[in-house]
Amino acid sequence: MKINTHILSNGIRLIHQQVESPAAHFGIIINTGSRDESPEEQGIAHFIEHVIFKGTKKRKAYHIISRIEDVGGEINAYTSKEETAVYASFLNAYYDRNMELISDILINSTFPAKELEREKEVVLEEINSYKDSPSELIFDDFDELMFDGHPIARNILGTPEHVRSFTRDDIFRFLQNNYHTDQMVLSSVGNISFAKILSLAEKYFAPIPTRLRTTNRLPFKHYTPGTRHVKRDTFQTHCVIGNLAYSAQDKKRMGMVLLNNILGGQSMNSRLNLALRERNGMAYNVESGYTAYSDTGQFNVYFGTEHDNLDRALNLVNKEFRLLKNKPLGILQLSKAKKQLIGQIALSSENRDDLMLTLGKSFLLYNKVDSLPRTYQKIEAITSSQLMEIANEIFDERQLSILTYE
Repeated sequence: MKINTHILSNGIRLIHQQVESPAAHFGIIINTGSRDESPEEQGIAHFIEHVIFKGTKKRKAYHIISRIEDVGGEINAYTSKEETAVYASFLNAYYDRNMELISDILINSTFPAKELEREKEVVLEEINSYKDSPSELIFDDFDELMFDGHPIARNILGTPEHVRSFTRDDIFRFLQNNYHTDQMVLSSVGNISFAKILSLAEKYFAPIPTRLRTTNRLPFKHYTPGTRHVKRDTFQTHCVIGNLAYSAQDKKRMGMVLLNNILGGQSMNSRLNLALRERNGMAYNVESGYTAYSDTGQFNVYFGTEHDNLDRALNLVNKEFRLLKNKPLGILQLSKAKKQLIGQIALSSENRDDLMLTLGKSFLLYNKVDSLPRTYQKIEAITSSQLMEIANEIFDERQLSILTYE
């Protein structure tokens, strides 16, 4: 289906795909995340995601939640290293209501002092909950190991000390310094004409004063591989092994996506799942991941296993690395891998909530969106030799970092 785009006079971009469905999805994605914080602001981007719902000039927190939920919709938000998003799912009849609410939240949030103090306790509990989950916490510690000293290394949630210290002035200062109109994308998927949604965007978002980004993010340049073993009272040994990978702008990014899917993607027939779980019964959860940032990227493998099985499990992981570095995929193997990834992308596009966020993020990063057929063409064009080249760069044992909880 056709995708329409527009740029408002203040620089905010709009992307919309009209679909035949009673449900609609709309949100704003902002090119600001935890890596944009100063050291004393650690955790404030995520904290703003929480408190942005706590009151505006004309609504209290209850009225914000009820505005969408009273008509069966859902409103949500997330913060990543480089993005903040506020978005909602609702019936098509309520586009106007939803867009007005999100604009009110974005423009008119007042961050009442009592609400800030109450929400600090909620975030502190979120931090404590995270600390109780070693299979999640280890990824943050791995970021600290790999991106040592750089803003990407910092935990998105922040520290209890930082969270307790935030004031309304801190929040307004961060918004002023980081919420730029040319770094915002309105993304929509629903059964509404582009003319109508453009009219609503002009009504509710064009009045936002123009504020353009004039500085660049601190790039990450110096990576030193490291190994760290942390003693923790856990029933399993948790392990992450990984390396730097390609940025969102790198031509090898799609090849890395395919290689990661072959190695440890979401399917049960990934090489790591077959090697560690199916053939050897050494792990319940084993996966690999690839995250592309604007200027760098990260590849990692995670697994949890019995304490005595760590060395053997690592040997199995490294064996799969060597196979992908040294043995090219055959024609049938490569064809199967491409069909699998294409199928996963196609199925994911049927989740309209995810589709809305994907369209918005792509438009935010690249100022364009590849159609599904174009994406499939890019995947089909990947060769076995290209995958081997990527494997030899990313799986280079001299460049791998390892973190274990034992």
